[in-house]
Amino acid sequence: MGPIKALKKRKRSAEKKADPNVLLAASAATDSLHNDNDNDDSSQPSDWWDGFSRRISGPYSGSTDPKTFESVFKVSRKTFDYICSLVKDDFTAKPANFSDSNGKPLTLHDRVAVALRRLGSGESLSVIGESFGMNQSTVSQITWRFVESMEERALHHLSWPSKLDDIKSKFEKISGLPNCCGAIDITHVMMNLPNVELSNKVWLDGEKNFSMVLQAVVDPDMRFLDVIAGWPGSLSDDVVLKNSGFFKLVEKGKRLNGGKIQLSERTELREYIVGDSGFPLLPWLLTPYQGKPMSLPQTEFNKRHSETRKPAQMALSRLKDKWRIINGVMWMPDRNRLPRIIFVCCLLHNILIDMDDQTLDDRLLSPQHDVNYRQRSCKTVDEASSVLRDELSNQLWGENSSA
Repeated sequence: MGPIKALKKRKRSAEKKADPNVLLAASAATDSLHNDNDNDDSSQPSDWWDGFSRRISGPYSGSTDPKTFESVFKVSRKTFDYICSLVKDDFTAKPANFSDSNGKPLTLHDRVAVALRRLGSGESLSVIGESFGMNQSTVSQITWRFVESMEERALHHLSWPSKLDDIKSKFEKISGLPNCCGAIDITHVMMNLPNVELSNKVWLDGEKNFSMVLQAVVDPDMRFLDVIAGWPGSLSDDVVLKNSGFFKLVEKGKRLNGGKIQLSERTELREYIVGDSGFPLLPWLLTPYQGKPMSLPQTEFNKRHSETRKPAQMALSRLKDKWRIINGVMWMPDRNRLPRIIFVCCLLHNILIDMDDQTLDDRLLSPQHDVNYRQRSCKTVDEASSVLRDELSNQLWGENSSA
């Protein structure tokens, strides 16, 4: 059984690096958006949040405090306006008669607000509809149109970098592992499904939860470089990896194909990523040593390896904390749409980093993104890679001892 595609018609041209001047680009986009608003009564007025906050019910009603805005939508006002600029063309090109319970038409900013609240809070359609003064079918339709737009318009925020030098340098500063290009990890998005349906058994994971798997490769700044969602939770980490597009691209020599480092006269260290013991040890994927007892070099390697993996753990933890629609247990979700929702949450995760969003705060986050899930172990070991790992471990231990 294959994964449900996160994006059926993903454009190949989107394989470009995210704009390094994203803040300038965002500023220009939002300036243009505000200029358009000056000439369009149906768009957002300068005091949109003032008016919108008075229309909603609940604890946030009537509060114009910027902190309240950030609590409701999980993004700063600057990032919110940038997201509006991304989806504006799609939302205006496909006009829809969305209105609140009083018959007032919903503006672009109203609709983005609804979608971000749904993705960020994880609250039910009925709860959000009641809070925002509209029926739950309107909340559902707006959210899905937002997902469809974002997976196309924001795709440039999640792509494999054309240059990896900066990433490799940052990873080496974290723990001393040279030539590392990413950290890979897997997390489970839990679902509530009927036990009586035999077809649902494939979604039952090792912890007896119905779940869908998200695999992510992450850089040192916790940005997602590659993601795939849609595989059933019953599959092991190594099976998901070997059936992913990332695995196939690496095996074809289209990724992790850059410069090598000379470890010794006979041994070169190619570009690679790191992953936990649930993944196989491969020429381009270094995993920690397993079992006891361990030598001092092996123990030191595992310590460094663990620190290098931490950005991936923290990224997935932040993802689930920010976008709570994929945290907790989803009630009988559409399994064709869920991978695309997960993907858009990953895009939003990267946008917040690219925008240097002021709402990002990891002080209370734990690297445990899969709570109550035990660590899996993969026994697949490439022998040449095992020898390479030993040589790297001994070299790092030698450097540590002489320091």
